Amino acid sequence: MGTDPAPGGRGAAAPAMGNFQMEDFAAGWIGGAASVIVGHPLDTVKVFGFFKGMSFPLASIAVYNSVVFGVFSNTQRFLSWQHCREPGASPSRTLSDLLLASMVAGVVSVGLGAPVDLIKIRLQMQTQPFQEGNLSLKPRAVALGEQPAYQGPVHCITTIVRTEGLAGLYRGASAMLLRDVPGYCLYFIPYVLLSEWITPEACAAPSPCAVWLAGGMAGAISWGTATPMDVVKSRLQADGVYLNKYKGVLDCIAQSYQKEGLKVFFRGITVNAVRGFPMSAAMFLGYELSLQAIRGDHVVTGP
Repeated sequence: MGTDPAPGGRGAAAPAMGNFQMEDFAAGWIGGAASVIVGHPLDTVKVFGFFKGMSFPLASIAVYNSVVFGVFSNTQRFLSWQHCREPGASPSRTLSDLLLASMVAGVVSVGLGAPVDLIKIRLQMQTQPFQEGNLSLKPRAVALGEQPAYQGPVHCITTIVRTEGLAGLYRGASAMLLRDVPGYCLYFIPYVLLSEWITPEACAAPSPCAVWLAGGMAGAISWGTATPMDVVKSRLQADGVYLNKYKGVLDCIAQSYQKEGLKVFFRGITVNAVRGFPMSAAMFLGYELSLQAIRGDHVVTGP
């Protein structure tokens, strides 16, 4: 869709494209909003059940994707332009550029995403039986007839900061880092390679159909392979509310394996892969189309 070496672009870029581009952040926000809308029916229990009637999911996920896509695209573009030695030459893109840009995006995503994930899990635990990572914990408010500990996202944040400090918002961040760094490598790289493979050489950029298919496949691959560390992350973030079981990532992995076997780390992998396809397809399609519109790119692509 784009003409610069961002996720799906193939053609040559104008010299100005070597600079920092805010358009990628805006397009990432639109793509994130599209993924929320498409994924809402699939995500009601896991993510949205306790946010019904609130704008928190749309705002948080959209901003999160805005940062991730903006950081990835600008980092990858910067690295690609470093290979361009001749004035006016097209920037080259290597696998190492994609790998490094994906890793940077993964690291940055944890800084923003860890508190959001923690809040989701804490609120979910008190409003419905918490099944993430097969913790099998009953919601305290339901089981004991007590008033929920958290009255909403904002109250949840203030309570955690007051009782656990700022570091409390990043409980499970190490596991999330181990999930997201390789996870985004298996998200952006398959998308770029698949979209280029699907797109005919005569076309300057992938068609919407190619973007949708490549984005969906990338999402299924990324979320499927991220499942083991997602289980560990969720258990660490849920830990400390009703009981303290784990001393860290390795201890959580060891205890989970000893009690439930290797299969526990792959519980939910099918659901993650299935829901990852439409959400990521919408994410990449929304990103590419909005980026094209923002930049006024009217390149005609084939089917």
